[in-house]
Amino acid sequence: MVTKALNKEPLNAHDKYSFDLPPIQNQEDWEKLLHKTWTDAENFASLIEQLPESKLGETFFVEKYGDYYRNLHGIIEHTHYHLGQIVLIKKILLQEQKRT
Repeated sequence: MVTKALNKEPLNAHDKYSFDLPPIQNQEDWEKLLHKTWTDAENFASLIEQLPESKLGETFFVEKYGDYYRNLHGIIEHTHYHLGQIVLIKKILLQEQKRT
């Protein structure tokens, strides 16, 4: 949603869209999701690179959301949080494989 907003579309973010994905039923579905994720990340990074530094202190669409810096930094922190979860899950899975 933030990518759309950075593309001058209305900010329409709701938690109900957080898991609005088609089911993954096979390897092809998984590969499509990975491709979309990487493509979306590249597009998002490109939009951030294009933002003038002066924009970071401006209100992020609505005053209650704070400024651009707060929101972009929050997205980065949130992503790191989930990456940490993935690392921990991978470690647990590897430990389980070693036991069997």
